[in-house]
Amino acid sequence: MSDRPALLQIGKVLDQMAVRLAKDFDVTVLSDDADTFLAERGGEFVAIVTMKGVTDPVMAGLPNLKVISSFGVGYDAINAEAAAARGILVTNTPDVLNDEVADTAIMLWLAVAKEMVPAEAWARTGRWETSGAYPLARTVRGRKVGILGLGRIGKTIAAMTKMFGSDVSYHSRSRKDVPYQYFADLTEMARAVDVIFVITPGGPQTEKLVNADVIDALGPKGILINVARGSVVDETALIAALSEGRLGAAGLDVFEAEPHIPEALKAMPNVVLLPHVGSATVETRAAMGDLVCDNLAAWASGDPVLTPVDECQHLNGK
Repeated sequence: MSDRPALLQIGKVLDQMAVRLAKDFDVTVLSDDADTFLAERGGEFVAIVTMKGVTDPVMAGLPNLKVISSFGVGYDAINAEAAAARGILVTNTPDVLNDEVADTAIMLWLAVAKEMVPAEAWARTGRWETSGAYPLARTVRGRKVGILGLGRIGKTIAAMTKMFGSDVSYHSRSRKDVPYQYFADLTEMARAVDVIFVITPGGPQTEKLVNADVIDALGPKGILINVARGSVVDETALIAALSEGRLGAAGLDVFEAEPHIPEALKAMPNVVLLPHVGSATVETRAAMGDLVCDNLAAWASGDPVLTPVDECQHLNGK
């Protein structure tokens, strides 16, 4: 039997991660028949590395689990409160992807406002020659911007929009020490801005937070950008508002039932769609993978992990 800690791998990992993890851990990939696997071997594992969360049954099937190292800043697919109650440390990968996701959010805003996709099709299909100049788009300069969720990435997006002369407001669970206007009510903020960037965590607390009332308040000239989780936006209400002209446009990197995207959204020229690629660059994913491994290496050495999630801060270093 190996003297290295037994680590359960959920989902594929980057090649660089596999090499590092194999040096410090006895790695086993979770079987497709998880119930049988856990019944037979669940007691072996003290650590998890995951690219896709951890279900409650899997966590329950690992009685000796001590640490979960998750790839990604969002961890709504892990019951962190239940883990903390069992003394299990949960880590994620914040900060290393802030700029990349913010870049994607700004790119979506520019693409939507400047109508980049239909304008590109106008040029590519020859309509410029046959039908003349493309119709005028709208500027992003001097717009009133609302940030839903002023965490690390939200603050990065807010700072980037200032380059366009934006007037920034935000809505979050509490007021922050920032030079932006705070709205305790999301619908009121939507009514006051031209574009909303959604970058709040997913999970039950934020499910369908952007509902029909918020969308209607944003209005027929408003733009909604979602780089958070599909669950945060009421997708049915969004489709209805876009199709009826009650919302101007949307840029979406995430969806309710990924990878499924409703056909109605695909058919809308005022919507830009991305396949959840907010942080998807070689450089950023490598940095995320390194942090996943660094957290596990720190735990294995008996040191505090680098990036525990909020629910597990009190366990770090114990």
